[in-house]
Amino acid sequence: MSLRIGAQRLSASVKSSRQSVIRTARRSYATPAATSNLPQGLKNSIEKDATLATPDPPSDSQTSRLVNASTPYMVPTYVRPAPMFQQGEGCYLYDVENRKYLDFTAGIAVNALGHCDPEMARLLAQQAQTLVHTSNLYHNPWTGSLSRLLVEKTIEGGAMHDAARSFICNSGSEANEAAIKFARKYGKMTDESGKKVEIVSFHNSFHGRTMGSLSATPNPKYQKPFGPMVPGFRYGNYNKIDEINELVTENTCGVIIEPIQGEGGVNVATDEFLLALRRRCNEVGAVLIYDEIQCGLSRTGTFWAHSSLPKEAHPDIITTAKALGNGFPIGATIVTEDVSSKIVTGDHGTTFGGNPLGSRLAHYIVGRLSDPELQQGVYKKEKVFREHFAKLQHRFPDVIEEVRGKGLILGLQLSEDPTPVVTAARERGLLIITCGTNTLRFVPPLIITEAEIEEGMNILGDAMQAVFRTSEHIEGTDGQQEMRTA
Repeated sequence: MSLRIGAQRLSASVKSSRQSVIRTARRSYATPAATSNLPQGLKNSIEKDATLATPDPPSDSQTSRLVNASTPYMVPTYVRPAPMFQQGEGCYLYDVENRKYLDFTAGIAVNALGHCDPEMARLLAQQAQTLVHTSNLYHNPWTGSLSRLLVEKTIEGGAMHDAARSFICNSGSEANEAAIKFARKYGKMTDESGKKVEIVSFHNSFHGRTMGSLSATPNPKYQKPFGPMVPGFRYGNYNKIDEINELVTENTCGVIIEPIQGEGGVNVATDEFLLALRRRCNEVGAVLIYDEIQCGLSRTGTFWAHSSLPKEAHPDIITTAKALGNGFPIGATIVTEDVSSKIVTGDHGTTFGGNPLGSRLAHYIVGRLSDPELQQGVYKKEKVFREHFAKLQHRFPDVIEEVRGKGLILGLQLSEDPTPVVTAARERGLLIITCGTNTLRFVPPLIITEAEIEEGMNILGDAMQAVFRTSEHIEGTDGQQEMRTA
């Protein structure tokens, strides 16, 4: 902490000196006899550094040296913005230049309990000294305990009423991969003709990057470089009830859908659409899969996003990950007894999934996230966000078109590319991300306070002012590799 305070004082001193240079320079410009010898680019850089809270690190910074030293050894799967983060606490991140950022991204809806939750850190250290891994060839105390807790909290939370068993794995993609395989096995066990193999998914969805989950993600940007896809996938239009009967047929073994599409633009499925899907799956004998990897685990104010639906709309399989480990890689696939009865020993497996360390951490996190007080807080915080969104929409009526989402998975639909706003916000100390087409996405930690929401929304307002109401040109450098609808 003393290092951070010292660095902050040094930063303040440097900023004060730069501001003094700028004031002196401005006085000199007013005198015809005096001119500045500084290059225009340097003058602009000094002005920027003096006025922004967290300007992106320059090319001669410690951050740039670290990045340049490591980048040649990394497969270029991501384009990242300039800051390098090395520490987190609660809803804040700190970069290697010791600058502070309010985090409205939560690691893409992962850090629901914020960064470096103290109890999680204690349990991690304790379990790391006890037992980390044994493989699934042997029992351990935590895999079964987590599996049971997920089933119990699912039923207790009013979601999938006939949840029975859990498969613990390592990630969201792996959870969806298991769900797809379970649906295929279910189809083969219930229809001896061998024709019941088709999986239905929806446009603007995102289910992962493994070949199976990628085949369920109908976006040419992601699929084309790796085609052909796994055969047997069909794609429909989200919330189009009148297309369901033609889309879901006797050859359909499973339907996978996000109750709220995260990467696709924070699109919310209507209750009527999900109910119609459930009824059609019942008619043709297909498994209904709810991908709640991003929208589940109390992000909407209930344990699962579909908890508010009647039993008639409940799924046969739920997939989860992200918040399940609060940053530790772990996922799960929760199934009914009917689905589980079709899976036998040897059908599926995982080496690392369900290891004692991950399972113990997730057990603690599920307990925290299923707390009714935390869930009620999500509803209150959604209201605060929406109040601020309304004020922003009044300020920028030609830019903000719509607010979407539920709980603390919210989207702000813009009429223009939002990446300059992401850059401007970051350089003022706020981290936000995009999704879909021209949509700003807000998925902060669920522990965020109303004061922190207000702080972040004030920064967002300043960023939008800089982008849309001044002559300042801000490049869009959000560095994201996320869903963009063509």
